[in-house]
This record gives sequence, structure tokens and C-alpha cells, in this order.
Amino acid sequence: MSARRRRARGWLFPEGHPHAHLGPLLLVLTFASGLVDAVSFLGLGRVFVANMTGNVVFLGFALSGSAGLSAAASATALAAFLGGAGAGGWWRREARPARLFGPLVAGQAALVAVALAALGWDLGRYPVLVPLAAGMGLQNAVVHRLGLPDLTTTVVTRTLTGLAADPWRPAAPRRALSVAVLACGALVGGLLHSGPGPEWVLALVLVLLTAVAATAGRAGRSDG
Repeated sequence: MSARRRRARGWLFPEGHPHAHLGPLLLVLTFASGLVDAVSFLGLGRVFVANMTGNVVFLGFALSGSAGLSAAASATALAAFLGGAGAGGWWRREARPARLFGPLVAGQAALVAVALAALGWDLGRYPVLVPLAAGMGLQNAVVHRLGLPDLTTTVVTRTLTGLAADPWRPAAPRRALSVAVLACGALVGGLLHSGPGPEWVLALVLVLLTAVAATAGRAGRSDG
């Protein structure tokens, strides 16, 4: 690849980063995060399963007695998220992060499938909430281990800060794209939720995660 082409791709694939080739897959996970939070916020009673910053704030509001918020739901989502993140952090700690990426996303897809089944069988809020939050914990654990700049897949506060504070840096387009993809995921999730229904949102998430896991698995094998 020519030096010019490497510079042109640097906005999305940070040059020299060992996991830069996974950047597009992290954008897919970012889109899926917006979809999942649309289901949780709009369908499970104003609770987040991906954005734990917002969820912690909601927990504080709920404990203060604010109407329409459930402290139990927020606390359950937080506990499930931490459980998933802890499992993802401890599983095969000695393995290379790129090797873990595919299996952990596959595990997340399995948890989304459980949530989709619970939603289809109308089992109530918590059988849907818990696997979704645990799956997002898994996702955040592997993304944390990859350490790709500005592609956290869930929280964009720091990304927005970097975009505003350093708008002329080479990373600015990547930061803007990350924020836009999350917003698009939430938009599509909201439209599907209010249209065909939340089952369609989770079905789309399942398809995306399965595709990411399969692609990452092939990339991990080719890396040796």
C-alpha cells in the first residue's frame, strides 16, 4: 500500500495500531449499541443497557423519587453489565485481544438471542434486560482490551470532547464518524421499535453481531 493511501485511511485505521484492521467492525458494534439502547430505553422502561453513564444517572434520579424511573431496573442493568464485563475481562487473559474479539462477540450474540426469545415469549422486563446488559458488558470488555482510539462503541462523551477541543487533528473524521454511527443506530432502532416492533430491532442486532463474530474469527485465524 502506498504512503498516500495509508495516510488517506489513517482517519479510520490509526496507522501503526496493532488492531487497526478491526476498526470497521467496531463501527458495526457502535451501530448495534444504538439499536440495543433503543430497545432498552423505549421498551424496557427508560433504562440503558449500553450507556452505563446514563444508566448510573438514571439510578440516581430513580433513588431520588423521580417518576417514571425504576431503581431496580437500573441497578439490575448495571449489575448485569458489570458481570458481562468481568467475564470478558477474565476469560483467557493471556490471549491476544484480537483472538478474543470474535469469541466474545459470538457470546454477546448468544445473549441477544436469549433476550430476543424472552421478548418473543413475553417473559417480562428482566429476562430481556439482563442478557442485553451482560452482552454489552462483554462487548465493552473486548473493546477496552483492543484499545482502538475513539472507537469505544458505546460512550461518546470523550470522543465529542476530542472532536471539539482538537477539530483539526487527523482523528477528527474518525471521531465524527463514531458519533454519527451511534446516533444512526439509535435512529434506526427507534424507527423499528415504533414500527415493526422491538423484536425486529433485536433480530437486526443478532444478524450484525453474528456477521462481526464470523469476520473477526477469520481475521484472528489469519493473524496466526
